[in-house]
Amino acid sequence: MIHSEIADFAAGLPPLGAIAGLDLGTKTIGVAVSDGMRQVASPLTVIRRQKFTLDAADLLTIVQDRALVGLVLGLPRNMDGSEGPRAQSTRAFARNLERLTPLPITFWDERLSTVAAERALLEADTSRKRRAEVIDQVAAGYILQGALDRLRYLRP
Repeated sequence: MIHSEIADFAAGLPPLGAIAGLDLGTKTIGVAVSDGMRQVASPLTVIRRQKFTLDAADLLTIVQDRALVGLVLGLPRNMDGSEGPRAQSTRAFARNLERLTPLPITFWDERLSTVAAERALLEADTSRKRRAEVIDQVAAGYILQGALDRLRYLRP
């Protein structure tokens, strides 16, 4: 089920269990996962995009292997808060994914997540080649950590 509000997403989650954060790009999907207590987001992998059915199969394999209980998709809003074609594409991906899994799905504003990830990798003195390999999963980690921090404030 897709939840437009993170509070509704939180209500649909079990008390414990890891969730995933996704940074949907045109060529890759960055994936990060939380710990079972939902405190810390860790970059996991990058899925090379092919077509939806293959991308979804790769993603659902991760969901099953890690017993994930929810998904947070980065929503690429414009700087003025409006939604453009990439945001519409992300919402379409979520609608298609919703048909394949009963997991709760929500969105998190991903403005500047890639910029923050790039800055962190530069500060860590990561080579240009390595940055290109991991930027999407690190951006997914930023997206997921933002959602985890918000979820902590929503707990009763």
